Amino acid sequence: QVQLVESGGGLVQAGGSLKLSCAVSGRAFSTYEMGWFRQAPGKEREFAAAISWNGAMTYYADSVKGRFTISRDNAKNTLYLQMNSLKPEDTAVYYCAADSRRSYYNQYDYNYWGQGTQVTVSS
Repeated sequence: QVQLVESGGGLVQAGGSLKLSCAVSGRAFSTYEMGWFRQAPGKEREFAAAISWNGAMTYYADSVKGRFTISRDNAKNTLYLQMNSLKPEDTAVYYCAADSRRSYYNQYDYNYWGQGTQVTVSS
């Protein structure tokens, strides 16, 4: 069974930075396309960023492009999300997802999910 554990969330002021991590169990991490999604209070979960199995391709939602950077370390089975210039509207629970077999932006195409980590950005 594949397990994903996010960490690194917290409370930060607007304009600040946070780096999220997602540790993934199992031997197949290096074959997975990975993604970060987020869910704000009262809203549906939405795509934030994704990365190909080898890190060669990255994808971002327009709302985070230029501020967030997704990366991975296949030797450590870990996915990252560096978040800079944070805004109050970035406040959400952030989830990592593994093993999309179709689109990188559709949450329903991912097979494995973490439990989420809270990010709160104060104004």
